[in-house]
Order: sequence, then structure tokens, then C-alpha cells
Amino acid sequence: MTTAPDASIVKRALSAHAAMGLVAGALLYIVSLTGTIAVFYAELQRVEQDKAPEMTAIAPGAVQRAVEAALNAERGGSTTTHLYVHMPVEELPRTTVTTDTRATHVESDGRLANAEEIGWSDFLVELHYTLNLPALVGISVVGVLGVMMLALSLTGVIAHPRIFRDAFLLRARNQTGPGLADWHNRMSVWSLPFTVAVALTGAVIGLGSITAYAIALLDYGGDIEAVYQPLFGEEGKPDKRHAPAPNVAAALEYMARRYPKVTITYVTLHDPLTRGQEIQVSALHARRLIFGETYRFDAEGRFLGVAGLADGELGQQAAASNYQLHFGSFGGLPVKLAYVLFGMALTAICATGTYIWLGKRRRRGHDEPRLLKAWDAVVWGSPMALALTLVARFVIGNGAPFAAVFWIGTLLVLTIAFAPIAPSRFRRVLQFALVVSCVGAGGLALA
Repeated sequence: MTTAPDASIVKRALSAHAAMGLVAGALLYIVSLTGTIAVFYAELQRVEQDKAPEMTAIAPGAVQRAVEAALNAERGGSTTTHLYVHMPVEELPRTTVTTDTRATHVESDGRLANAEEIGWSDFLVELHYTLNLPALVGISVVGVLGVMMLALSLTGVIAHPRIFRDAFLLRARNQTGPGLADWHNRMSVWSLPFTVAVALTGAVIGLGSITAYAIALLDYGGDIEAVYQPLFGEEGKPDKRHAPAPNVAAALEYMARRYPKVTITYVTLHDPLTRGQEIQVSALHARRLIFGETYRFDAEGRFLGVAGLADGELGQQAAASNYQLHFGSFGGLPVKLAYVLFGMALTAICATGTYIWLGKRRRRGHDEPRLLKAWDAVVWGSPMALALTLVARFVIGNGAPFAAVFWIGTLLVLTIAFAPIAPSRFRRVLQFALVVSCVGAGGLALA
């Protein structure tokens, strides 16, 4: 009597194991693809909504008028708990006021202009950050994918002892086994520093959220902000009694006098129109990776202090440097172009790795055309679905159901992959559909 499972059960188990591996690989591919495009998040906003007032700078008095106008607009409903003013910077020369309920562009004189409509750009970033899952769940999944990417990069180097010696070996004309493996290995070698950087920072950003949530539950009664205060600075004590609008202009004038070399990116009001309100000004420092130092002011615009992100503890500075290092927003257009180039290589590495694995299985006698077509559906179908979301943006409008279009479109292509269609024909159809959808999206964007 033997306890070994039936051969058919083993076969189904192996197929399920392979399918789960493909799911993880597919999510990794989508995260890499969307991250590459999201490098130009600011520029995409200008393409998506080209009829917004732009300016290279805005006077403190104009910002004050915009803040007061936005707060007056909020009084028709519940008072907003936070108000953000995006200040004009080189890559996005627009001023925008955002409250808990709306986001509005601002004219250079401080008058409120049209509503901000960047639904597709925000969808793209959300897809990269959370895969459109609930926030904590999604960012945790993406953090785990970052760990997986880091592990794959390091183990790939260890598993190929000649990988650096063969850095210039490329059998480019072989489109099956050795040629595809050479492309995969060469791209992996030359993009290794980039891959390690984005994987590590992505893992820290994603899994750091779980850690902060757990600490908040255990030690701070669920108060997430209390966990982040030692890193990013504290807020003032809440006092819900009514108060007039804070003097944002005074805070900005102080920044112009005392810190003329920094680039102000955001002004944040905590609990506006209450006695506990506080003004925080975020500013970039030249030749630093931190996303910005935070300068605190009271409601009258009197300076209170800094959070210490620029010159505080090393751990604090490192935490503040994750975001710019992850998205490549620290060195202007040349760095962004480099991130896009390496991001494309990383996306191709994710795609070719699975193709190599499927090819090895086929050469060993395990021909699995359905899995091959399923992976083709991911590699060619998911960018096609992403292009269709951009088509939906310009056809339906800012309120189009982008997440539904993307995920339903991707799942539909995956379903078709299991139809009795030859793999080569299925791939050609997908590639043609991808080109058509990209041309359509580009044409609508230009129009």
C-alpha cells in the first residue's frame, strides 16, 4: 500500500502552484509597468487637464485669498479637517487648493478657478500603490511584492556566478531559449542598482504602513498620526472652538525672508477655522533626497520650529528620502528619463522571466499553451487595458470608472486566453490590439 497521491492530483497541484506563481508575477509586472509611467505623474496631470491656470510663482497675499475662498466654500457643509495648497513648482506650475471634499485650481491673483480633474493620473498612482485594493491591504500587498522583487534580484545574481563576467554577451537573434535569457540577464545586470533601490524603498513604504498600524493599535489607541510624529513632526493640540482663517500670508512671507533658497511645495492647514489650527509649510532643499522639510507656524503666522527632516536623526532623514528615491523626482528631467528607461527594463525583466520559465518547462516535455497564453494576456493585455482607461478618460470624462475598466478588461483578456486559440495567433491579436488602443489614447490626448 502506498500513500503517494494519484498522478492526476499531482499534476493539478503543480498546475495550481504554477498559476499562483503567475498571479504573483502578474501583479509584479503591473506594479512595475504603472510605476514606470507614474514617474511622469506631474506631467500627466498637465496633459489630462490642459485648461488650468498656470504660473511660475504666486504671491503670499494671493495664497491667503485662495485659502479664505476655499474655506468659505466649505462652510456650506461640514468644516474640512485639513486644507492643502499645492504651490507652483517647475514640473507642475499650478496652484491648487484641496479640502476634504473638493480640489480647485487657483488663478495667479488668488481667485478660485476650475475644479481639478486628474482622475486618470490619480488612478494610475493608486494602481501602483495599492492595486486598487483597500488602502492598508493594497499597500501591504505592494510592499510584499517589493520584498519579492528585492529577493529575486539578489538571488538572481547569486544563481548566475558569471552574470557580471558575461555582462556584454548577448545572443540577440535567438528568440527562444538562450537569446531571451541573455536579454533577461543583461537587463538585470545593468539595472541592478535601480532595481534594488526601487524594490527596497517600495518595500519600506508598503510594509512600513503595516508596522505603523500595528504600533498604533498596541501603543497609541489606534492613533496613526501619533506613530508618525517622531518621523515627520507633530501637530498642535486640537481645540474645536471657532476661530478666523489663519494668516497663511505671514507664514509665507517669513519663509521668503528667512529661507529664500528653499522651494515651497505645499502649505497645509490642520483643523482650519478652529483655535487649534496650525500652518505647516513643506519645502524642498537643493541637492537633498528628502521630500521636503516641514516648517510649523501658529494661526497668526508666527514661526514655531521645524520637523527636522533635513538635519534630524539619520533614521528620520532616511525615512523622508524614500519617496523621492522611489519615484525619481529628485533630479529633474534627466533623472526622470533614466528612471523611465530602467523602469522599462525592469518591466521587461518581469515579463521575460516567466517566458524563460515556461520555455524551460516546454523543453522538458511540459507544454502548457494555456499558461503561455495567460502570461501573454498579462504582458500585452494589461497595458492594453491601461490604455483603454485613458480612452475612457477622454470619452467619458473625469468620473469614468477607471479601476473597473482596467480590471474587467484584464480579466476578460485572461478569460479569452483559455479559449481554443493557437498561442502565436493569440499573441499577434493582443499585440495589434495594444497598438490600436495606444494610438487611440494618444490621439485623444493630443486632440
